[in-house]
Amino acid sequence: MQVSAYLKLSVAVAVATIALKTGAWWLTGSVSLLSDAMESGVNLAGAVFALMMVTLAAQPPDADHPYGHHKAEYFSSGFEGVLIFVAALAIIAVSVQRLLHPQPLEALGIGLTLSVISSALNFALAWAMLRKAREHRSMALEADARHLFTDVWTSAGVLVGLGAVTVTGWLWLDPVVAIGVAANIVREGASLVWRSAQGLMDQAVEPDVQAVIERTLEPFRDQVIRIDHVSTRRAGTRRFIDLHMHMPAGWSLGRAAAMRREVEQALMAAVPGLRASIQLLPLDMEAHLAGAEDPRL
Repeated sequence: MQVSAYLKLSVAVAVATIALKTGAWWLTGSVSLLSDAMESGVNLAGAVFALMMVTLAAQPPDADHPYGHHKAEYFSSGFEGVLIFVAALAIIAVSVQRLLHPQPLEALGIGLTLSVISSALNFALAWAMLRKAREHRSMALEADARHLFTDVWTSAGVLVGLGAVTVTGWLWLDPVVAIGVAANIVREGASLVWRSAQGLMDQAVEPDVQAVIERTLEPFRDQVIRIDHVSTRRAGTRRFIDLHMHMPAGWSLGRAAAMRREVEQALMAAVPGLRASIQLLPLDMEAHLAGAEDPRL
């Protein structure tokens, strides 16, 4: 199943969980169940936007975007993070009102059963989506999966809180649990926004990928060539590497090009989706790079 198919499934599951959780809130009158339903509404909006961004990211390069549209996925996670903040503010506003004016809860058994069913759906989907996100290095899919996991933990907290209300009869626990839900999803929202910003700023590839690149380049460094000024970046599912490869000045252009092709093929075989850009230079020449303060120089 492709990334877009998982996001379409996420939209369908979000609609189902909204229906279940809204029904649970309608039956019980619990503001914590209402907050849980509101977070599922964020899931739906996030999944729809993620699907749009993944579709855009898959578009081939064009005249205006010669390096492709891969960074579109980062907008998805940032958008979902902002939605989480909005949902948290709404949850807190409703919860404070209920804290000031407590109301009795009804039909908790049926309401909690509906909540458990929706949580089971979210957990199964989130687990499958996270595995697929790691396989395809999809930021949009990973953001949606992590938000679903947050939703699962939110629902678990709501269930515990409502169980405590049932045992103790303390109605104020219901809005307090809802405020706790809001605090929890704010933390997840901040994480999504931060990761989105890091991706948009051309963050280097992950440490494990960097280690694979170094191991791949090491055998070539044992030859007469010299490799330096290695820099990497990631954009959505793509990984990019730029480096300088110094060779003996007496080598023919054909021999140098063959060595360059060998290095490129080794790198792209070691890191799927990697795009390599290699500049050839004589051994006795250094490239002039602006910004001597750059620590890579």
